[in-house]
Amino acid sequence: MKNGMIEIQCSVCHSKLVSTKAVSRAYDRHRSKISKKHRALNVLLVVGDCMLVGLQPILVYISKVDGKFKFSPISVNFLTEIAKVIFALVMLLIQARNQKIGEKPLLSFSTFVQSARNNMLLAVPALLYAINNYLKFIMQLYFNPATVKMLSNLKVLVIAILLKIIMKRQFSIIQCEALALLLIGISINQMQALPEGSSRMDVPLEMGAYIYTFIFVTVPSLASVFNEYALKSQYDTSIYLQNLFLYGYGAIFNFLGILGTVVIKGPESFDILHGHSKATMLLIINNAGQGILSSFFFKYADTILKKYSSTVATIFTGFASAALFGHTLTINFMLGISIVFISMHQFFAPISKVKEEETRVMELEPVKSDNNRSKDSKFINMTAGANEEASHRVDSDARQPLLPT
Repeated sequence: MKNGMIEIQCSVCHSKLVSTKAVSRAYDRHRSKISKKHRALNVLLVVGDCMLVGLQPILVYISKVDGKFKFSPISVNFLTEIAKVIFALVMLLIQARNQKIGEKPLLSFSTFVQSARNNMLLAVPALLYAINNYLKFIMQLYFNPATVKMLSNLKVLVIAILLKIIMKRQFSIIQCEALALLLIGISINQMQALPEGSSRMDVPLEMGAYIYTFIFVTVPSLASVFNEYALKSQYDTSIYLQNLFLYGYGAIFNFLGILGTVVIKGPESFDILHGHSKATMLLIINNAGQGILSSFFFKYADTILKKYSSTVATIFTGFASAALFGHTLTINFMLGISIVFISMHQFFAPISKVKEEETRVMELEPVKSDNNRSKDSKFINMTAGANEEASHRVDSDARQPLLPT
């Protein structure tokens, strides 16, 4: 037992695992002690996330030439992971220099090896993110940027189900209704959104789009939940050290993808800078910023909050897409956006969290027998009476009960 969390050490790799029910307790303690500066930082994280997520589909759309990509999407993902690794290393060095005397050194070999063992689970979301980042480019071949952004909001519903199954997260009835309302809003926006006519891979375009949509929604949802679980299960580990492992795994998986492309297409495809432009460089920076902000959301905040934050970027993507590329903002899009924002307000409203908090209190509160409860109440009454006698001088009439016994 450590900091209220049950730890189990693996006898094979000596890594520390944390029980599923206790994995979010550290975040609960952090949330109860949050200051105004931290709240302001969270607001900045949400605003920054909205801007970066909103720009991502637009930058991908700009990167296309004649409806196709002149570069390898895997190369963009690999360069993005390299940029995030460099950022994690720089921040880790800065954090190590600012350590106080007596604290455990972050850059020692023993600390690095032990942290690597304890954070081996980060390889799972790293692999899933590598697959998802490639799917982002594939989705752009079927949908316009605003539609891709709305489709990604389906992840909120899938993530809620996965959080309940994997992390035993509890949701109130109002919050479940809010998620259902979110699904309705997305469905309204998707009416008559699929193009007609052409086909890909000998599959009708509509069927291929639905298959990619299912994978596009499921894979990153699994990645987000496993990422939150992995980061919070090792809450005492530096976020920059955890990011170094996560991004390092991601770079390895994407490099393996590049090698696979070389085997299939030949040695000339090994040129990872082939076909890149200023738009793709901006895309790499944008994707790196999204990944960095996401890690802070998953460790110090919540996966649902992260996805709802990304939902806010939908309206920005829609209007920017209409202004830059002439895409039409249909009445379905406007109605869908309105319902999505109503769902967000309903999910995070204080009244929706009452039952959830009551359930958590009932779960954490130890069950006492009637005898122990009566003894505790008698002891409290005796203590209160003693304190009153010691601190106040009152006459006999004042000591009479207000109600008859």
